[in-house]
Amino acid sequence: MEPSSQDRNLPASERKLQKARDDGQVARSRDLSHLAVLGSGAVCLIWLAPLMFDHLKRQMGVQLLFDAQTVQDPLTMMTRLASMTAVGLAACAIFAAIVSAIAVGSAVAVGGWVNSLKPIMPDFSRISPFNGFGNMFTKDKFTEVLKMSFIAGMLIVVGFSYLSSSLESLRSLVLQPSTSSIIYLSKWLTQGVGLMLLVLLIVAMVDVPLQTFLHKSRLKMSHEEMKQESKESDGNPQMKGHIRQRQRDLAQGNSVKAVPKADFVLMNPTHYAVAIQYDDKTMHAPRVVSKGADLLAFKIRDIAQEHAIPVLQSPMLARALYANADIDQDIPTSLYTAVAQVLAYIYRLKAAMRGDGPMPGEVPIPFVPPELDPLSKVVATAENP
Repeated sequence: MEPSSQDRNLPASERKLQKARDDGQVARSRDLSHLAVLGSGAVCLIWLAPLMFDHLKRQMGVQLLFDAQTVQDPLTMMTRLASMTAVGLAACAIFAAIVSAIAVGSAVAVGGWVNSLKPIMPDFSRISPFNGFGNMFTKDKFTEVLKMSFIAGMLIVVGFSYLSSSLESLRSLVLQPSTSSIIYLSKWLTQGVGLMLLVLLIVAMVDVPLQTFLHKSRLKMSHEEMKQESKESDGNPQMKGHIRQRQRDLAQGNSVKAVPKADFVLMNPTHYAVAIQYDDKTMHAPRVVSKGADLLAFKIRDIAQEHAIPVLQSPMLARALYANADIDQDIPTSLYTAVAQVLAYIYRLKAAMRGDGPMPGEVPIPFVPPELDPLSKVVATAENP
């Protein structure tokens, strides 16, 4: 079921914004583009016109010189025409290049550069009269109409005020020398264009944040869309659980290489093996360097025996460490006492093997809190269904 616009009250996620960008949908301000084109065009005309007119004046002076050889050779006129045409085309090309570069820069400044061909691909739904009629009454169109009405009203007011305030001066130009009249008229036109561009600048300053707001508003999401996107991004819980289990299996398999660093290995005789290392100078607590189940447990046991590392049978403690301790992490604080008892036994055993003391007695059976033993949980669940 497609959520209605009233349900879309959550900001668009980064993924949806990026997908919209990949589809060519970004915030664009037409008014900023209009300001860039008109403003850069006006500046180019003011800046390049004197140079261009001076160059054309010199070229016209050269082209209008005639002698007997020029009159006798008609092809000379074609050469002169080609030269003048090249000058005009060069001036137009420079003007177009500057204006185009500024127009593109203004568009990129708002929405950024978009590498997508989708906006220019044929889409026949855009020419559907039904869709077009429906789009005439959207919030964006209403905003666009208000904005264009405001721009037209401001331009009319500014233009009428400027023209009415300088009408008397324009009438008096007929009494002035031509040079002074042209200079005054140029300044008057420049000031008028500047006022018009100022209106467009004010409108563009409002339109840029407005278009950004409208763009994000169009991409708002509902709660259902958020949930669906989260599922697509992270996968379903079963798949994530399988991936995490696979990662744990890989980590446990790789941890076998660390078994030779262990001080001892604890085993549940047929299922679990946990290798423990402790260095009182560099570690705050004993640490699990490797653990495994079934065949991996036997592999850990065999590697420990090859390196003369003590292997002790302590089923409850082995199960608790396997279930509650992570590889390369300190053991849980609730198992400190139990592991300390085993460590004390290991120290006495190593001392006896060096000849520094008697052999210790039976392997201690440390106390393990029942809530940490997975087997105790299974038994409790079976007794209390």
